[in-house]
Amino acid sequence: MYLLGTLSPGQIAAISVGAAVLLLAVIFVVWGFAVHNKFVALRSNIEEAFSTMDVHLKKRYDLIPNLVETVKGYAKHESGVLEEVTKARAHAAAANTAAEKIEANAQLSQALRSLNLVMERYPELKANQNFLGLQGDLKSIENEIANSRRYYNGVVKAFNTKRETIPSNIIAKMMKLEKQPYFEVADEAERQNVEVKF
Repeated sequence: MYLLGTLSPGQIAAISVGAAVLLLAVIFVVWGFAVHNKFVALRSNIEEAFSTMDVHLKKRYDLIPNLVETVKGYAKHESGVLEEVTKARAHAAAANTAAEKIEANAQLSQALRSLNLVMERYPELKANQNFLGLQGDLKSIENEIANSRRYYNGVVKAFNTKRETIPSNIIAKMMKLEKQPYFEVADEAERQNVEVKF
């Protein structure tokens, strides 16, 4: 109080402005750390979600050779479809980046749809217990992949939204964060209604 009495009104105003600027700087730094940490957490969630989906995709890759071998015995003249599935599987297994994996798995899904059409033409194949077990496993894995894809896309949406909204986009630019790709359906045929025949 004594110090304030000896200061001129201009000095008091300068101290007040300096204190306000310092307070704003501290608030900005604390906010910057909080946003940075949120981006780190979101990026970790994306990596974890993609890793989980990758595990399910690996299960699918491992199951496909058994399915192809089972179908080969019944559909010898369908070798083109079986080769397509085998090539698509190899391409998907060799993909490294998220974008490559998304594209390769879209091609693999298309090849598996072709294989399903082949399988529908052979009633004796549909009665084979080994085939039925493999088909059930594949259906279960496809459901797991769909759930993992949904979770991954949710995390990517949160990350991309935060990355693009103001004012957190300032921190995103400082961190050089790139927009993350969604794991989307690439084939228009997958978006169509499924025709069920009995």
